[in-house]
Amino acid sequence: MDRACSNLSVSDNGRYLVKEDGTPFFWLGDTAWELFHKLTREEADFYLRRRAEQGFTVVQAVALAEMEGITEPNAYGYRPLKQNAEGQYDPLLPDTASEPGGEDYWTHVDDIVDRAASLGIYIAFLPTWGDKYNVAWGKGPVIFDRNNAKAFGKWLGERYRDRSNLLWVVGGDRPLTEFSHFEVNRGLAEGLREGDGGRHLITFHPPGGFSSSHHVHRETWLDFNMIQSGHGDHVQNNYTHVMSDYGKLPVKPTLDAEPCYEDHPRGFNAENGYFDDADVRKAAYYALFSGAFGHTYGHHSIWAMTTEPADYFIMHWKDAVDRPGAMQMRFVRELIESKPQLERVPDQSLLADNYKGANHMRACRGEGYAWIYSPHGLNMNVAMGRIAGTQVHASWFNPRTGERTAVGIRENAGTQSFQPPSSGRGDDWVLVLDTEAAG
Repeated sequence: MDRACSNLSVSDNGRYLVKEDGTPFFWLGDTAWELFHKLTREEADFYLRRRAEQGFTVVQAVALAEMEGITEPNAYGYRPLKQNAEGQYDPLLPDTASEPGGEDYWTHVDDIVDRAASLGIYIAFLPTWGDKYNVAWGKGPVIFDRNNAKAFGKWLGERYRDRSNLLWVVGGDRPLTEFSHFEVNRGLAEGLREGDGGRHLITFHPPGGFSSSHHVHRETWLDFNMIQSGHGDHVQNNYTHVMSDYGKLPVKPTLDAEPCYEDHPRGFNAENGYFDDADVRKAAYYALFSGAFGHTYGHHSIWAMTTEPADYFIMHWKDAVDRPGAMQMRFVRELIESKPQLERVPDQSLLADNYKGANHMRACRGEGYAWIYSPHGLNMNVAMGRIAGTQVHASWFNPRTGERTAVGIRENAGTQSFQPPSSGRGDDWVLVLDTEAAG
C-alpha cells in the first residue's frame, strides 16, 4: 500500500479530492473522535496500524474532545489548555511544556498525527467539539468567541503547517443557531488558514441529519461539504443529502462523514436494536453511487474509545476494531479505485424502474462502465445504452467479500433484467457493466 501523504486539493471538476501529483484521493474514513484524548501512544499505534491494514485512509479526531476533553486529562495526565485568571480554560492559553523537548498534551497529538502519516493515514482534525461554543445537549463548557477562536485556529495552523496528512474540520456536531456560533467557526477557519498558509483543506462537521451546506456552503473557506446522515431509526436515505449537495452551486465535493455507526443503538435507543454491517455497507454504496467523493465508516465503541461495555456502548474498542463492517469497507475502496475516479457521476436513469424505502437502488457510471447497487438483492431492470458499446460484459460484485461473479455478455440496448445471485436482508449486490472492450 502507498504510504505517501501529500497535501490535498479539490479536483478541477470540483467533485473530488486529489493529491499534489494530480492522482485521485479516495477518502475511506473512520471516526475516532476521542483518539487524542483517551489513548496512549501504544494504543493509538495499535488502532492506526489496524486501520491502515484494513485500507482506511482517513481518521477523524478531535483536539478538544467531547467527553470532558478540556477538564479531564489525557492518558498521560495532560490537559490541552491552561486556566486564566478567572479560572476558565482558555483557548488563548494552550498548555505546552515549559522546557524545550518536554511532554504535554500537544506533543502527544503531534506523535499521533506523525504516526498516522507513517502509515499513509490522513487526520481529519477537529480543533474542538461543538459543545465548546454551543453546549446544546453537551457538557461544554463554552469557551470560544470569535476572537479567541481565530487566535486558537492560527496557533493550530502554525503548529501543523508542515504536516501534509491533515485536513481541518470545524463545527463539531452542533447546529449554528446564533450569530456567535457562525462567528466562532468563521474565526477558527480564518485562523487555521492564516496559520498554515492555506496548505490544508477545510470543511465543517454538522449536526445529525444535516450537511455543512445547510449552514456554510457559500463560505469562502469551505473547500468541501461534510454530511452527518446520523443514527436515527428511520429508513436509511443518506443519498438524499448527497444528491442535494451535488446539485448546489458553487460546485463542491461532498461525503457522508458520519452515517449510522456499526453497533450503535438505532435512534439512540437499545430497545430498537443496533445497526449492523449491512447498514454500514448500505450507507457507503448509497452515498458513493450518488456522487460522494469518499465515505466514512464508524463504530459506536471506537469513536468513544470505550473500555467499559454496557447496553449503550456494547464492547471494548479493541474488540470493535475487527467488526464485520469495518473489515468489509476495503471492498468498496477496491471497487471505486478499480476505475478512473474523477469521471464517476451518479445516474439514476440507468434504472428503468426502482423501489422505494429500504429496497431503493442507486446507480452511477463512468467512461465505459456502470454500477448499480441493490441493498437486498432484488431484481434490477436496467435501461441499457447509457455507456458505450453495442454489448456489455455483466458481472456481480459482492460487497461482503469483494468477489466477482461473471454473468455474461448482454446487448447494450433496450431494458435488460438482472437477478442477483441471492436476496434478502444483508444480501446486497453491485451489478457491474463494462463495455465489450473492457472485458
